[in-house]
Amino acid sequence: MTKSNIPRKAASFELIHIAGPAGTLECQKLESAWSETIGIALVAHPNPLEGGTFNNKVVHTLAKTLSRLGYVVYCPNLRGVGRSDGVHSRGEHEPDDMAAVLAFARAENPSVQRVTLAGFSFGTLVQSRLRERLGEHEVEGMILVGPAVSRYEFPTVPANTLVIHGEEDEVISLAAVLDWARPQQLPVLVVPGVGHFFHGRLTQLAQLVDKAWRF
Repeated sequence: MTKSNIPRKAASFELIHIAGPAGTLECQKLESAWSETIGIALVAHPNPLEGGTFNNKVVHTLAKTLSRLGYVVYCPNLRGVGRSDGVHSRGEHEPDDMAAVLAFARAENPSVQRVTLAGFSFGTLVQSRLRERLGEHEVEGMILVGPAVSRYEFPTVPANTLVIHGEEDEVISLAAVLDWARPQQLPVLVVPGVGHFFHGRLTQLAQLVDKAWRF
């Protein structure tokens, strides 16, 4: 075994607090499941006006999968969510919060260069807008699950973005996602028979991310 292939004990979420632009952000952190951390991953939660928080099952599925792949993972409650300070702004200022989390994560892991941005539903908007600010060399890739493209004005995303969408998504139609992806010639991984929240199919979601993101 190489050093990076030595597994740790099963990681568990740790609650931490990060200084954000609108006050304190509460954040769940999950260490890499391996002895060597290969990257930093940030995971953004769904719409808080509909109950979305860092405890969402898709968020935890993404976090645990990325941890098993060697990433240290940060899942913040964005402004106005849970015990995080500030007021929800429908994606206008939430990328500022995520940028603060990224700065914190980089300070905690100064030798780690790779950064992955992942999000579910509303969280895909936050990560796409953050990626647009950061530039092409600061982020290795994005994982967007159930992108909420029919609810917000979305930027274009890099060609290597992993987009996963349920065929029977009742919140964001597959047709809307394809209309967004088509001008970008962006592939969309469609999961048959799946709704927005991947009920009963979280294991399959984890397997899809694991396969696509394993280096």
